[in-house]
Amino acid sequence: MAVDKKFIGKKYPPFVYEIGKEKIREYAKSIGDMNPLYHDDAAGADKYGGIIAPPTFAVVYANGPVGAMLFDKELALNLMMLVHGEQEFEFGEVVRPGDIITTDGEIADIYDKKGKDFVSFSSVSKNQNGAVVCKARWTFVIRG
Repeated sequence: MAVDKKFIGKKYPPFVYEIGKEKIREYAKSIGDMNPLYHDDAAGADKYGGIIAPPTFAVVYANGPVGAMLFDKELALNLMMLVHGEQEFEFGEVVRPGDIITTDGEIADIYDKKGKDFVSFSSVSKNQNGAVVCKARWTFVIRG
């Protein structure tokens, strides 16, 4: 069953996430990145005022609208046949503990390629000052 192209442009509710110092440390440790900038306040004190989030921490604060799209009953994606195809990030401002990140997302494209449906989702995450911290594109493939 093909994913209906009428959903291109569908927006999902904003997702708000407050960045916590311990969450940054836990994430960095879980991906095996022991860079002191992600663990030690003193390492980033001069330039950043303390620890900062690794760039890929974006998957934590930006996933809310993606999840809403994946479980959208109206869109009705076949999750048993869905594969995460690829992901792209464009980073802006550095993310720090205490930042409040709001992510908006929408379905950017739906297309067929070699009998498989592709759903491309774009998101923009901004901090409490309105500065973009990350733009992302998430591509999902529905096999069969």
